[in-house]
Amino acid sequence: MASDGVDYTPGKLDRDATFYVAGHRGLVGSAIRRRLESAGFENIVGKTSTELDLKDRDAVFSYMQQIKPKYVVLAAAKVGGILANSTYPVDFLSDNVRIQTNVLDAALRNDVERVVFLGSSCIYPKFAPQPIREDSLLTGHLEPTNDAYAIAKIAGIMHTQSVRRQYGLPWISAMPTNLYGPNDNFSPTGSHVLPALIRRYDEAQKAGAALVTNWGTGTPRREFLHADDMADAVLHLLEHYDGPDQVNVGTGSDVTIAEIAETIARVTGYQGETAWDTSKPDGTPQKLLDVSKLSEAGWTSRISLEEGLERTVAWYRDHVGALRD
Repeated sequence: MASDGVDYTPGKLDRDATFYVAGHRGLVGSAIRRRLESAGFENIVGKTSTELDLKDRDAVFSYMQQIKPKYVVLAAAKVGGILANSTYPVDFLSDNVRIQTNVLDAALRNDVERVVFLGSSCIYPKFAPQPIREDSLLTGHLEPTNDAYAIAKIAGIMHTQSVRRQYGLPWISAMPTNLYGPNDNFSPTGSHVLPALIRRYDEAQKAGAALVTNWGTGTPRREFLHADDMADAVLHLLEHYDGPDQVNVGTGSDVTIAEIAETIARVTGYQGETAWDTSKPDGTPQKLLDVSKLSEAGWTSRISLEEGLERTVAWYRDHVGALRD
C-alpha cells in the first residue's frame, strides 16, 4: 500500500494499458516485447536510439508525457565486454547514469505505476561468496575491468529503491546473470563472451580453420540465461513480486568458459582445436547468482543451455549479414 492510499499489491497487469519498453530493439528489450505480446498486451511502445536519445533529458520527458505509460521496463543501456569496458569506462559510466536518471525521473514525473530497472550481476563484489546473494551488494571491491559500468547500475538500483522509500511506489530492480539470445551484440570487439565465441567458432567452421584462440585461461565459471527466460522472469516479477531489494535472475548453475566454448564448437560444427591466450584477462573467477528469492516468488528457468545455444546459433546464422558491428 503506497502512501497515497493506492493498493499496489502485485497481480495481473492490465493488458490494455500502455507499456513502455526502453531498449525494445536490444537483446533483453526485444525478448521482453515478444513475451508481452504473447501474454496479450495490446499497447507496447518503444523508440529506437535514433528516434529517441535517452541521454537527452528534455526529449525523454517529452516522450514520457506524450505516451503516459502505466508500466515501464528499463532495458536500455550501453553494454559491452571486458575490452570495451576497460577501454571506455567514462562512456559506460556517463551514458548509463544519464539514461537511467532520465527514464526513471520521467517515469516518476508521469506517475508510472510499475517500473522494472534491469541491472547486471557485475554489481556484486569481485570476490563475493558464491552463489551471490542479493545482500552481497556493496560489501566489497568490484571487478576492475567493468567497475564503471557496475557503479552506474548500482546507482540505478539505489534510484529505484529511493523512489520506493520517498514515494511508496512498487518499483523493483532485477539483476540478470549473463544473458544471450536473438538480437545480441556479436561484435568481435564489443560483445560479451558468449556471442563473441559464437561468432568466432562459426567463422572458423565456415573457413575450415584448424585453430581457434580464446582469451584467458578458460577456467572462470559463468552462469548463462537465455533472454527469453529473462523476459518471462520480468513479467512474473511484475505480477508476483514487490520488495525493496533487487532480485537476482539466473539459472542457479554455471559452467567454465572452456566448457561453454566446447559446447559452442559442437553446436556450430567446428572440428578444429581450441587454444587459450593466457596473457589476456580472465575477469572475475566465478559469478553464480543465488536465485532463492526468485524461486520463492515462483519462477525458475526453463531453457537449457544446449537448447538456448542451438536457437541462438541458428538465429545468428540467419541474421549474420545484418548484424551491428
